[in-house]
Amino acid sequence: MTRKIRFTKMHGAGNDYIYVNTARYPLRNPEELSVAWSRPHTGIGSDGLVLIDRSDAADFSMRIFNADGSEARMCGNASRCIGKYVYDEGLTDRTTVTLDTLSGIKTLTLHLGSDGRIATVTVDMGIPCDLRTVDLGDGYGFGQGQFVSMGNPHLVLFVPDADAVDVAAIGPRLERHPLFPGGINVEFAQIISNKRIRMRVWERGSGITQACGTGACATAVAASLVRLTERAVTVGMDGGEVSIEWNEADGHVYMTGGAVKVYEGEIELTTE
Repeated sequence: MTRKIRFTKMHGAGNDYIYVNTARYPLRNPEELSVAWSRPHTGIGSDGLVLIDRSDAADFSMRIFNADGSEARMCGNASRCIGKYVYDEGLTDRTTVTLDTLSGIKTLTLHLGSDGRIATVTVDMGIPCDLRTVDLGDGYGFGQGQFVSMGNPHLVLFVPDADAVDVAAIGPRLERHPLFPGGINVEFAQIISNKRIRMRVWERGSGITQACGTGACATAVAASLVRLTERAVTVGMDGGEVSIEWNEADGHVYMTGGAVKVYEGEIELTTE
């Protein structure tokens, strides 16, 4: 037997995921489906699969699976897209909603344009933690990097030219560095000015992606910590840019950026 699953393809700064409202379309094996559906030629094509559901602790919940089937704790770009999704679908009429994630409850502020549609979304990403400098040792081409946890782990490396970095070659090696037994996301960051950063990313479980929201936040925090930028910056990635503010008053990181609906569709799922 088969049943049809309704999905929405969305992206935030080019970081694209498949979104399914599992309150309507329950999925029993999201790990396997994320692998199959994320394939660009035989599936839908994406960086992974995002499940939206109800929550007893917040307005909505999010689970996110990378293209390799591993479950991620948090994704800033996906959070913004969920804000747009629940508003556009009429699941809420509020412009402030809460989202239950594996990294805790996040608050989304939805900004409406003059047409009444979602223009941008601000995500309160919380307080960064475990901030430290790490020595990568010999054989990696980088002496030291900045470790920042945004609910998921990030290694930020400052480079003179982000576009010159062979991310496909060095990214997987650093992801599996012995210092990070659970794997790590890697950001290659070029300081353009004290208010702008150019960043490229290797995401744990997905590889090279067009953008990473938590990675942009980690990069902004790391740059501010080592006094390369101010606390409010624009981070430009391959797929677009986001505004990041590490608020001095409350210590929280706030990320603002767009969320784009690409298309909707149906996919058949074989059931027993």
